[in-house]
Amino acid sequence: MSSAVTTIAPPAELNLLADMTMATRNRWAMADLAGGTRLWRLAWALGWLDIRLRYRGSMLGPFWLTISTGVMVAALGVLYSTLFKIELRDYLPFLALSQVLWGFLAALVSEACTVFTDAEGVIRSVRMPFFVFSMRGLIRNAIVLGHNILVIVVVFGVFRMWPNVSSLMALPGLLLWAVDALALTLLLGGFCARFRDIQPIVNSIMQIAFFVTPVIWKPSQLSASGIAHLAFNPFYDLLEIVRGPILGSGLEVSTWLGAGIYSVILWAISWAFFVRARGRIAFWV
Repeated sequence: MSSAVTTIAPPAELNLLADMTMATRNRWAMADLAGGTRLWRLAWALGWLDIRLRYRGSMLGPFWLTISTGVMVAALGVLYSTLFKIELRDYLPFLALSQVLWGFLAALVSEACTVFTDAEGVIRSVRMPFFVFSMRGLIRNAIVLGHNILVIVVVFGVFRMWPNVSSLMALPGLLLWAVDALALTLLLGGFCARFRDIQPIVNSIMQIAFFVTPVIWKPSQLSASGIAHLAFNPFYDLLEIVRGPILGSGLEVSTWLGAGIYSVILWAISWAFFVRARGRIAFWV
């Protein structure tokens, strides 16, 4: 006797239910983004409150960070211009701009890991779109960046290197940064809420990225093969689309193309994770 193995196909209702569940999750995630965007005034108030609480009792507030950044830029500028044998007039504006922009990027990545866990009390007690907390982190760091821009203005003013009209091309780059920052908070915020040991790993990666990205050194100091390898560094493309127009060095199409590709990948991963994890974040924090 021969036995036949019968394969029972799953009912069509189960597949339909799975599709409906995924469709529902996407609708909830879209509703979260839409609801959070409508509450942008609340996000602004929370971000500004974070700044006030962080520097409560301080006479200069966030300008202490501006002063420390200015002192570090001046010290590193004199040191590395001597080591790299570059004129201070050419190196210090590059370093000041790079250091301020990198500080903004590094703060966004670091604080993205705790954007939900820091708001644990609010998340557990008030029903609110998670996107509000993402915008809160972006606004908080944008305010700090606004204070640190004073360092760039002073350095450019000392060397009389004022940006020209082409510097406005940095605005689309800043807009892309804002979009990427929101995607990053949704991804790292939820992921680090679930796995608390991810944040030290992220901070270590950012420390390594600082040294392999042209922040304290110029891309022109590399060989041709070294410059070609920069295309595989997402931080270089993202940094250059803002820094290049301000310094007047111009941008290649490949730089914008690389930044766009990395941004699309980031948003795709972030959205796929947020759609699945959104309903669990309140239990993870």
